[in-house]
Amino acid sequence: MTVQNLIDTLHLTVLTEGDLEKEITGCYCGDLLSWVMSRAVEGDCWLTVMGNINAVAVAVLTDCACIVLTENAALDADARQRAEQQGVTILTTDKTTYAVAVALSELMK
Repeated sequence: MTVQNLIDTLHLTVLTEGDLEKEITGCYCGDLLSWVMSRAVEGDCWLTVMGNINAVAVAVLTDCACIVLTENAALDADARQRAEQQGVTILTTDKTTYAVAVALSELMK
């Protein structure tokens, strides 16, 4: 599944656009950045409420397919600018992390 497929299927809003054809191969849910940095893997769709510049750095380090900010979590201006510079796709939804993870799991079957 591509990031674009995820956007279309779950009706996510694009905050910053990177490679929308990037393949999503897994999912990681977490908000503790050091924990995510050591456990998320390339191709993961990262579900979080962390919309700061450090989250963008972690996404770049782990080569996540995209970040989905759940529960309408805010993306700060510095993070938006850095994500645009680094080509990190950041999406948003009002759904809970659990709801998005369940939907993504179903889509990936």
